[in-house]
Amino acid sequence: MTVADWRLAVDIGGTFTDVVLMDRASGRVVVDKTLTTPSAPLDGVRTGVRQLLAKAGVTPSDITAPIVHATTLITNALIEGKVGRAGLVTTTGFGDTLLIRDEHRYDMYDLQIEFPAPPIPRERISEISERTNAKGLVVETPTAADLKRIADELRAQNVESVGICLINSYANPANERAIADYLRVELGVPVCISSEVSPQIREYPRMITTACNAATMPVIGPYLDELTKWLAAEGFGGSVLMMLSNGGVVSTDDAARTPIRLVESGPAAGALAGSWFARRLGEDRLMCFDMGGTTAKSCLIVDGEPELTNTFEVARIYRFKKGSGFPVSVPSVDLVEIGAGGGSQAWVDDLGLLKVGPESTGAMPGPACYGRGGTHAAVTDSDLALGMLDAEFFLGGDMPLDLASSQAALGRIADKLKLPVGDTAAGVHELVNQNMAASSRMHAVELGADLRGVTLLAFGGAGPVHACGVAELLESPRVIFPVNASVLSALGTLVSPVRIDLARSMVRPIQGIDEAERDALLSELREEGHRVLIAAGADPASVTFRYGVDARYIGQGNEITIWMGEGNEFPGNTLDIVNSFETDYRRIYGLTIPDVGVEAVTWRLSAYAKAEEFEPLVELSDKPGAPHGTRAVRFTRQGEPIMTPVYRRSDIGRGQVIEGPVIIEERETTAVIRPNWTVTLGNDGSVIADRKVK
Repeated sequence: MTVADWRLAVDIGGTFTDVVLMDRASGRVVVDKTLTTPSAPLDGVRTGVRQLLAKAGVTPSDITAPIVHATTLITNALIEGKVGRAGLVTTTGFGDTLLIRDEHRYDMYDLQIEFPAPPIPRERISEISERTNAKGLVVETPTAADLKRIADELRAQNVESVGICLINSYANPANERAIADYLRVELGVPVCISSEVSPQIREYPRMITTACNAATMPVIGPYLDELTKWLAAEGFGGSVLMMLSNGGVVSTDDAARTPIRLVESGPAAGALAGSWFARRLGEDRLMCFDMGGTTAKSCLIVDGEPELTNTFEVARIYRFKKGSGFPVSVPSVDLVEIGAGGGSQAWVDDLGLLKVGPESTGAMPGPACYGRGGTHAAVTDSDLALGMLDAEFFLGGDMPLDLASSQAALGRIADKLKLPVGDTAAGVHELVNQNMAASSRMHAVELGADLRGVTLLAFGGAGPVHACGVAELLESPRVIFPVNASVLSALGTLVSPVRIDLARSMVRPIQGIDEAERDALLSELREEGHRVLIAAGADPASVTFRYGVDARYIGQGNEITIWMGEGNEFPGNTLDIVNSFETDYRRIYGLTIPDVGVEAVTWRLSAYAKAEEFEPLVELSDKPGAPHGTRAVRFTRQGEPIMTPVYRRSDIGRGQVIEGPVIIEERETTAVIRPNWTVTLGNDGSVIADRKVK
């Protein structure tokens, strides 16, 4: 008899909390969704986990492997400004850096240009007399009197955490560490330093990253403490691993020290799930389309891997305007995210034009159809009014929807537009599809990619409802609806490698670099990477290191990242670095610059251990299924409602071909297959929709 090996994953979204149980021994997967509880996130986790265990017939003691957790707590805290009361310590003369930013104007001609308020206001920023030069030589150390003064200043401000960001500390962190040691004892609050959070050049990105980290430490710390205590009290045997923005996982202790690395935790998990499916399905190019209750995300997977970026912008004032947010220096999956989810509000602007999002009704009160007191018309209300959703089968009937409330909320929008309710609902559905397609195109252009012909992987609670509509706008011929699509991000955490990405700036001409100095820096990064991975439960023998360099021509202001290979030592020499740099530079810009030296700016190291292989159990019938009913569905503003067959996903048989339009329902989501699409079933149980060529 095979012994069960249960794994648990949790993903807190803006509207729903997803939970997944997976038995690696048998391949059995059990899933559940419950509404997120924003004011007390653990309440939603408790509810979801208990419901899931009861459904699977599993006890907490049966789960001894680490529990993997993704969350939007950090990004939501920064976007909403609901952060802790943090203080900041910096070098004398640099106290206004968070207000000055980098002097970049994202809209040159906007005289009323806005930026998000810094997470730490000026009155909680203390300056201290100290100095480290650009070569890492400590010129001045803080005096005992100065240390006491800043401790008194921060204590008077009742700070809950402190960030320290000193000039040139990436080259030598001695002064930062001395101040941190003093403040931890004097104030008794969490303290972070820029030389650990983001040890890289460029003062503003390093300081805003440190400030965001310090401001979110009081948010994540108490939550993780409460979570681990509850899990222990319930009898769970495993530790907790937190999903990072780059797709790796770390221990709760490491997550509490650097919560800014969790800023895109949930979306990263979805991208990794997309990578897993791309490799399984043999798709060279796959676009992850993840639409939940609050946001929609898209990420391009090429050759089985998502693109990574070293800087991620959070809390944008304008979602489509790069530069209007905080450019935090953390490795992250390169994706685009917009306020277009099932809970995104429909509204009419001053010009009388219909708009959707970015404001969301969230989980409380939610769209009008949730029947929880919400009065705003949202995307889910439109989908329900169009017949795409079954009011009595939402979450399998556990959460019936209120059609009358949806129509009333849409009616108020329709009155302003002077349109029928049905036309308004179709307009909302069409507009949110246009918004998502436009954001995906914009992101693809930034990556230098053409999305025409790319396959979409649709997941999230609302993703399968809108995927075919978005695919038509992107000229995509195929959409894949995987098994357990609504909780795929949570599933992604269970198939992700243990990984950490580290970086440290050391600006040196490559041709004259001191290899002993370089190797000493990389050795420190390897030690830190190894420590983090072992703390996350990785097998020490399986840890692999990959090396990269941010390089540029001497005199340039920006760098490109080149990857040099893997191993326990840096795999290359000076000539290898220069040749790799010039190859990538020519690929990006079409030329190289002769007779100009190359300099290394930042050295990078990825430490990772591969995830265990897993084959989910899929039970497929060889008999073609029949629809269990029909209902009128309106797919376009111009068209009339069409009587559309409705299938349960479990009723579709292997080899069965279904002509669209068709609705395919499962407990947690609904796949809407538009006219001129054909549906088949993949060997892994995925529903595959192919667009007919006209």
